[in-house]
Order: sequence, then C-alpha cells, then structure tokens
Amino acid sequence: MTKSRLAKRAGGAVPSFVLQNAPVSHLWSQEQWWPSDIAIHLTHVVPEVDFSAVAGAVSLQNISSFGSDVYLTSRDDVTKSPAWTTNADGKPDSRGHSSAPATIVLVEKDNGILDAFFFYFYSFDHGGKVLDIEFGDHVGDWEHSMVRFVNGAPTTLYLSAHTGGSAYTFDATEKTNGRPTTYIAGGTHANYATSGKHCHDLPLDLLCDQTDAGALWDPTLNFRGFWYDSASNTFSVASGADVGGQQEGVEGASWLSFAGQWGDEQYPVLEHGQYCIPVGSTDECRFSSGPTGQHHSARCCMQATI
Repeated sequence: MTKSRLAKRAGGAVPSFVLQNAPVSHLWSQEQWWPSDIAIHLTHVVPEVDFSAVAGAVSLQNISSFGSDVYLTSRDDVTKSPAWTTNADGKPDSRGHSSAPATIVLVEKDNGILDAFFFYFYSFDHGGKVLDIEFGDHVGDWEHSMVRFVNGAPTTLYLSAHTGGSAYTFDATEKTNGRPTTYIAGGTHANYATSGKHCHDLPLDLLCDQTDAGALWDPTLNFRGFWYDSASNTFSVASGADVGGQQEGVEGASWLSFAGQWGDEQYPVLEHGQYCIPVGSTDECRFSSGPTGQHHSARCCMQATI
C-alpha cells in the first residue's frame, strides 16, 4: 500500500462494499444487557487509579489523555442494575436499528486487502453461572467481528468470543439478504456463527453461552466510522451514520487510542457483594475488572501485514 493511497483513503467515506457485506447479528431473545452508546456510558463513570478518582469526569474528547492504569469506574452501585447498565433503549427495533452506535474501523493493507472491524459496546457484561454461582460480571464490554476484503470482495469473517474467537470463509456463513448473519450470546455478548448453546472454558459443559434468533441488529444503520493507518499508528474519522455519524465530527478519533479499562477495577472481597473462589492456581470472582477497548486489543491484527 503506497502512502499516497493511504492518504487518499484517510478521511474518506466507508466504502459501499463494506456496508453491503457487514454482518447483521441476532441478540439473544432473553437478553437483559443491551448495546450502549460509549458517549453516554462515559457520563456514568469516573476515571480512577487504585480506587481513587483522578478526574471528576471523562468524555470522548479527553479520554486519550488518561493512562493505561485508569479504570472507568461506575458512579452507581452496579448490583442494583442502574438503567444505563441494562440500556433497554439500545434494543434494536423491527428495522434492526439500535440507538447505540456501533464502531467501524477500516484498515488497508498490501495486496488489495481491506480489513473492516465492527466493534460493539455494552455497558455491562453478565458473565454467567457455574453450578448456580455467578462469575465474571464486569462493567463495560467490547466485542467485535471483522470482514476481510480482497480487491473489494469479502473473503473471511472473524468473530470474537471471550478471550479468543473463530474465523470462517465468507461464503460458508449464514446469510440474511446476502449479508453474514451472526448470533450474540446473552449477557456475555460473545459472537458466534450459529444459534444454540456454546460451551466454553470449562469441562463437562459447566459454562455455556446461549444464542438464538432474537432481535436483529444492523450496525450499518447507526455507527461511528474510522480509518486506521498502521504506519503512523493513528486513527482518522470516516463517514458514520445516524447518531454516530452526527457525533463523531465533534468527538474526533483520539478516543480510540485510550489504553485503559472501560469499567471498574475488580472489587475487593465483600465490596458490592464480591466473592472469589479458588479454582486451580487462580481465583474466580463474581466481579472482574472491566476490559480494554477491543480496538486496542485488536491492534495487533490491524497492524499485521497479512
């Protein structure tokens, strides 16, 4: 990829072939923690380091000024399920439109390759139960899918799930009106290519995600769009749609460089009902720390040359 081509793309619109082949996703029919707008999420948290506030507020315009040791900590007691954590307003309507913008990041590479990352944010992750004991809840939840294009044609679909994910040839995936169809697990929001039960991490099917053909979410109806230049390690604003498109011009792209955590630091035992149970060499706790942004953890993939 030449610098001149990168410069030509930077700041340009999201190509139509990306939107025409973007995934559509079924959320679980019994979902309780719906997609959230990151800008609204930030109004409900304060940046903390070692459980002490380092600022009174945070926004997409200034979040990149905070370090990787910062946790965006809830102003509310999350055990009481404040409305912003469940965000019923984010449930997609009959058209597939959610009030919560998705985030699309485009990365051009050599040999005609364009990787289109679709990032999804939720203000709360419900980790699930093992033997009826709840584990792994946390404030803030980033997941993503990625479609690889070669000379404008889709070839591969990647779906994130927990600490990993799975890749599929584009032609092998289920389609809705020609677009790949995915299934988002209830509570954990892990992404899968098929509906049904998906067990993970533990033996004997002790921990399983549930998916089905619940509400359909079309992220192209409301999104913030960006380009990522791996040579300079910078993001620039592309075209968006609906609320995301209206907001991103003012918000800018610097927030994508925030390397801190989008939720609370893991609570000490007994705080907010926290408990931890030894499992092997580690402790499994009801509440874990919030995640870094998927765009941050996926940067290795964005920077890869293949």
